[in-house]
Amino acid sequence: MTTFENITLNGRVYNWHNVDELYLISEPDDSWRNTIYHFLLNWYDTTDYITVQTSGSTGKPKPIRLPKESMMNSARMTNQFFGLSEVNTCLLCLPASYIAGKMMLVRTIMGGFNLLTVEPSSNPFQELHTPVDFTAITPFQLFHSAEILQQKSVRKIIVGGGPVSATLEKLCENIPSELYETYGMTETCSHIALRRFNGKEKTDDFTALDGVKLRLDNRNCLAIYAPHLLKEEIQTNDLVELKGVNSFHWIGRADSTINSGGIKIHPEQIEKKLEGIIPTSFFISSIPDESLENKVVLIVESEIYSSEDEKALKALLVNVLDKYELPRLIIYNSPFVYSDGHKVLRKQTLEKALKRL
Repeated sequence: MTTFENITLNGRVYNWHNVDELYLISEPDDSWRNTIYHFLLNWYDTTDYITVQTSGSTGKPKPIRLPKESMMNSARMTNQFFGLSEVNTCLLCLPASYIAGKMMLVRTIMGGFNLLTVEPSSNPFQELHTPVDFTAITPFQLFHSAEILQQKSVRKIIVGGGPVSATLEKLCENIPSELYETYGMTETCSHIALRRFNGKEKTDDFTALDGVKLRLDNRNCLAIYAPHLLKEEIQTNDLVELKGVNSFHWIGRADSTINSGGIKIHPEQIEKKLEGIIPTSFFISSIPDESLENKVVLIVESEIYSSEDEKALKALLVNVLDKYELPRLIIYNSPFVYSDGHKVLRKQTLEKALKRL
């Protein structure tokens, strides 16, 4: 298979001839620098695919093979949307062991721009002294970088790996960068749709990139057809409302919908209403109930509240939630179980919390 060869990292050009110079014997094999080397070694080999691991946030992590051609097509799509070319400077601050980091490297190969590499951290812009045209970060990184980004020159930022909450949006109002929430999955080689969430072009809806077609199945879940990325249509469990032929509003996950007393409840919608009310991490789930089949529960990352504090919390819940949305039980658990990408692993966290009851 023929692949694009050159990649410019920190101002120096590498290809299959000198890629071994990137390997640092003084560091662990899985260090952030050496994961870049291992990816490029895989990119330059004779296989026509890259093996990646799914995130595990909605199920058990599993290895899948992504065609290199699909990854290149995805990179072209993103580079075209953001106008990235050899004149630009971009930033990699995500691990190259995950799809988001791998795709930043592929975009660099396809676009010919210079990619600065820094160690992934909660605030990767702390020591950044060079203007950057584009980067990709997680909501966790954005939260911890919101203040410093008001002083840094970073033109465009995509944020993925988890939903951007209304609280995080508000925190980012004064950031001059163009901020975009991504929608996608490992199987689609990163994002297939974007949502601007700051500035004059802010919107609540995702817009699909060129070449991506959308439709709803009989559950009102999103189906994606992107022949340049996938040979077959991919069916998601994401409940959405279509807004025209190429835009949609995300509602929640069909597999997280709670059937409580015959009423269908979407945890994500409740969580939006509770943003800003609970000062720590939390999420909505359910547990079996004899009369309701399932009852709504609120899991809070905290030690057990005092009776006075819980009474005050319940009063707030009554003010913002509908009758059927009100949690029948509040469960306290600290700390939550998180993935390597700082996503809350809800199933494992709930199981851990129930053991403490």
